[in-house]
Amino acid sequence: MATTATGAAMKDTSHRRVILASSLGTVFEWYDFYLYGSLAVLIGKHFFSGLNETSAFIFALLAFAAGFAVRPFGAIVFGRLGDLVGRKYTFLITIIIMGLSTFLVGVLPSYGTVGIIAPVLLIALRLLQGLALGGEYGGAATYVAEHAPNGKRGLYTSFIQITATFGLFLSLLVILGTRMFLGDKAFEDWGWRLPFLISSVLVAVSVYIRMQLQESPVFQQMKAEGKHSKAPLTEAFGQWKNLKLVILALLGATAGQAVVWYTGQFYALYFLTQSLKIDGTTANLLIAGALIIGTPFFVFFGWLSDRIGRKSIVLAGCLIAALTYFPIFKGLTHYGNPAIETAAASAPVTVVADPNACSFQFDPVGKSKFTSSCDVAKTSLAKKGIPYRNEAAPAGALAQVKIGDRSIDAFEGGGLDGAAFAAQSKAFAGTVSEALKTAGYPDKADPAKTNNAMLVILLAILVLYVTMVYGPIAAWLVEMFPTRIRYTSMSLPYHIGNGWFGGFVPTIGFMLVAWKGDIYYGLWYPIIVAVGTFFIGLLFLKETKDVDIGS
Repeated sequence: MATTATGAAMKDTSHRRVILASSLGTVFEWYDFYLYGSLAVLIGKHFFSGLNETSAFIFALLAFAAGFAVRPFGAIVFGRLGDLVGRKYTFLITIIIMGLSTFLVGVLPSYGTVGIIAPVLLIALRLLQGLALGGEYGGAATYVAEHAPNGKRGLYTSFIQITATFGLFLSLLVILGTRMFLGDKAFEDWGWRLPFLISSVLVAVSVYIRMQLQESPVFQQMKAEGKHSKAPLTEAFGQWKNLKLVILALLGATAGQAVVWYTGQFYALYFLTQSLKIDGTTANLLIAGALIIGTPFFVFFGWLSDRIGRKSIVLAGCLIAALTYFPIFKGLTHYGNPAIETAAASAPVTVVADPNACSFQFDPVGKSKFTSSCDVAKTSLAKKGIPYRNEAAPAGALAQVKIGDRSIDAFEGGGLDGAAFAAQSKAFAGTVSEALKTAGYPDKADPAKTNNAMLVILLAILVLYVTMVYGPIAAWLVEMFPTRIRYTSMSLPYHIGNGWFGGFVPTIGFMLVAWKGDIYYGLWYPIIVAVGTFFIGLLFLKETKDVDIGS
C-alpha cells in the first residue's frame, strides 16, 4: 500500500512538473508574440510613418497578422518534425526562434532612420515568430495530453490554454510598468523597445526549464514498437479520411474558437483605444482586470469538458458570443465614452457622396492619392474615429459631411498640387472638427464620465466566452487524431483557424469600419465565422472525451 501511494504521489508530482514546464515556456512564447499586438499603434507610427494615418494603422495590424498568416506553415514544418523526432526537442527549437526574433524587433531601426527597410525587416521577424508559434502550441498540447491520465485530459491541457492569456497579460503588465516608469513621451519615443529586449531573459529561463523534460511516454512507446510514422505529412494530408477530419476540425471547431478569442481580447482592446478614444494605459488596465476575472474559467471549462464533453462547451461559446457581441460592444460605448453615443443620437454624421467616387482607402505602399471629395470627407472622419452613415448623391455631385442639421461641402483635390491639397485638407478638417465639437463629439474619452467598473464587467464577459471556446479545444483536437500523426494533424487546423480566421479579426474588422463608417460593422466578421462553426461542428464533429489516445 505504501509503495502504491508513493508511486501515485511521484506520478502526480511528475504530471505537475510536465504541466508547469510546458505551460511556463508557452507563456513566454505567447508573451513574445503578443507584445507586437499590444504595441501595434506605436509600432505603426515608428515603422509605417511614410503612409497616411489610416493606412499606417491598418498596415501595422497587417504586420501583426503576418505572424498569424505563416503559423500553418510552421505547423506543417514543426508538426512533421515532432511526429518524426519527438515532442520535446521540437518545441525547444521553436522557443529559441521566437525569443531571438522578438529580441531583434527591439533593436530594429525605425522608418525615419532606414526608410522602407525598417517595415520589411519588421515583417520578416513577424514571419519568423509566426513559424515558431506554429510549431509550439501543437507540441505543448500534445505533450501534456499524452502525459495526462484518462478522464483528466481536459483539465491538464486547460493549463496550456491559459498560457495565451497569461502571455497577453504579462505583455500588458510589462508595457504598463515600463510606460509608468519612463513616462508616456519617453516610452513612445524609445521605451517601447524595452519589453522586446526583456524577452531574452525569459527565453533563457524557458530553454533551461524545457531541457529538464523527458520525452512523451506515449511517443516513446510508439517509437520503441516501430509504429511511428515515416511520412506524417503524407498520412495526415494525403489520405482523405484524415484530411477530411482536418478540414472539419478547422471549420467546425478552431475557426469559431479563434474569432471569439481575438474579438474578446485584441479587437476589444483596439475598440477601446481607436473607436472610443480611451487612453492606452486605461484600456490596458481594463483588459488586464477582465483577464484576472476570467482566466480561472479556462481551467473550469477544461475540467467541465472531462465530465460533459468538449464539443457542447466550445460550440455553445461560439453561439452565445455571436448572439451578444452587438449589445456588449454598444455597452462598451455607453460606459466607455457616452459622449459619442449621445452625439451620434442628437447629431448623426452622414457622408453624402457619389458612391462611384469613394475609394476603399487602404494604401499599403503610400503611393495612392485619395483626392476625390468623397475620400476627403471620409478621411477627415476616419482620422477622428467618428461613426457615420453613407448616403448616395447624384453622379458627379460634390461630397458633403452632414453633422446634425449642418452640411459642410468637401472639395475636389484631383487638380491641386501637393501643397494646395494639404492646405485645403487642413482647412476642411478644421471646419469639420469645429462642427463635431459643437455637436458634442469628443476628441477623447472623458475619464470622469467613464464607468470603469461596468467596462471591466463587459470585458470579463467577453473573456468568459474566450474561456468557453478555448479551455477545452486542445483536448478535443488531441483526441481527434491518432498518435503517429497527432502533432502534424492537430497543429494545422489549429493554426489555420487561429492564424488566419482569428489573427485577421482586428485587421478585417477595422477595414470594414473604415469602409462603412459604422464602428460596430467590424463585428460582422467574427459573428459570421462563429455561427458557421457552430452549425458545422454540431452536424459533423463527434464528442471525443472518452477515446483512447494511445493508439
